[in-house]
Amino acid sequence: MNPQTLSLRALLFLGLWHAGRRGLASAPELRDQPKKIAVVGAGIGGTAAAYFLRQEFGAGVKIDVFESGTVGGRLATVKIGDYEYETGGSMIHPLNLHMKHFIEKLGIPPRKEVSSKMAIFDGKELMFEESDWFIVNVFRMLWRYGFNFLRMQMWVESVLDKFMRIYQYQQYGYSFSSVKTLLHAMGGDGFLALMNQTLEETMIGEGFSQIFLNDIVAPITRANYGQSVRIHGFVGAVSLAGADSGLWAVDGGNKRVCSGLLYNSKSELIPARVTSIAVRVRPSKKGTTASFYEVSYVGESGSAHSLYDIVVIATPLHQGKYDITFSGFSPPIPSHYPGHYHQTVSTVVHGLLNTSYLGTAEPASEFTVSDVLTTDSKGSVISSLISLNPVHIPAGYTQPPASQAKVWKVSSSQPLSQEQLQNMFLSWDSVSETRWLAYPAYRSPHRKTPPFILHNRLYYLNAVEWAASAMEMSAISARNVALLAHHRWHGQVGKIDQEDLHTRLRGEL
Repeated sequence: MNPQTLSLRALLFLGLWHAGRRGLASAPELRDQPKKIAVVGAGIGGTAAAYFLRQEFGAGVKIDVFESGTVGGRLATVKIGDYEYETGGSMIHPLNLHMKHFIEKLGIPPRKEVSSKMAIFDGKELMFEESDWFIVNVFRMLWRYGFNFLRMQMWVESVLDKFMRIYQYQQYGYSFSSVKTLLHAMGGDGFLALMNQTLEETMIGEGFSQIFLNDIVAPITRANYGQSVRIHGFVGAVSLAGADSGLWAVDGGNKRVCSGLLYNSKSELIPARVTSIAVRVRPSKKGTTASFYEVSYVGESGSAHSLYDIVVIATPLHQGKYDITFSGFSPPIPSHYPGHYHQTVSTVVHGLLNTSYLGTAEPASEFTVSDVLTTDSKGSVISSLISLNPVHIPAGYTQPPASQAKVWKVSSSQPLSQEQLQNMFLSWDSVSETRWLAYPAYRSPHRKTPPFILHNRLYYLNAVEWAASAMEMSAISARNVALLAHHRWHGQVGKIDQEDLHTRLRGEL
């Protein structure tokens, strides 16, 4: 598919964004709106949930967002010298329509583009280095891998074509009660099959060569998720989409979107850690009883609690991530779900790269590679080595060559030793290390994903991460959970777990 087709497709969905959701059938009479909603977590998922919940439930509901850390969560920056640099989620796909909608709504521009060049490192030497000339890169790929690279792009695009269906479902107010039904609405049995086989098995089955997987696909999955081609096929396809051209980021840092969504949602930020959620039954003015969720939390002022009609948990309920005790629920809700999060260590270094570490004889003054990806070999201590640009590109900025000190982000599964740093850099004047439990450790066959619905009006947004962890996946899940909460509150079951959208659209034409 050519770029014109892609842009037309994106424009089609963006043009329909506000138009269709309430248009299929007149909504039944709605019950009174909830009075209070809690969102636990102020990352991209939690702040997007607050934004979409405000859209669904209107101005009258009070929305509280709990966050014990900083707004943005895994979208974070670090300041080195006069500039800030991205240390968390960094790049956004051109077809991530929720993220595009957010920056348009908030009036935040995308970051200016800075040219980059990629190389692949096998732990001893650079086995591929991108040329400044596109045609040279094409011939190099054809010579070594035949048409595998072109076929990979076509395969990823076929997955994206199906993925895009979720935007149309959400425009018309459809929601899904589980990750399984959401994926099935996108891509049918094919997407469910991807969750239950490795990316390696999937691509070998599609006719890709093992050498292509080892040399090209594995470096991409290692750069994006710190894991090999033995991740499951769906997250593998998402990872490969992250190698497309046209990737972008937010001027001033991606975390600005979270702050902007929080402000736009007119929510109250409560800087506290939620410790427990319990079911409470209270008498109502109609002489009956009503159930609420009591959210207990600890902040700078000590312990407190408050009652809510609806609660959305937008932080991972997994060992080592967040501890919430659930009481009074039948059946019981576990405090942690199976599986674990993969550790990625981001070491941001302002220093002078030792280009000989990469096995190149090229003079540092002529070494203009900015993104070094690594193969899955014993010699690869790191997952990637990326030259960072500031989150705001000043006028006249150009990326300095490797002969000058600049900012590099080294990704690895374990903290780097002093010796390893000395091997990679001739000198440095600052080192900043961040240990992220950034995304799940993806395994195949895939275990049962956690549910979106934990209880009647208690929802778990981060269940979607077990399909794939990405900014747009969190935004899609936020939209889905807001719709799900709205439909279940008002008894609109006809908009839940239905895959008849296109049939209904044809019937109304």
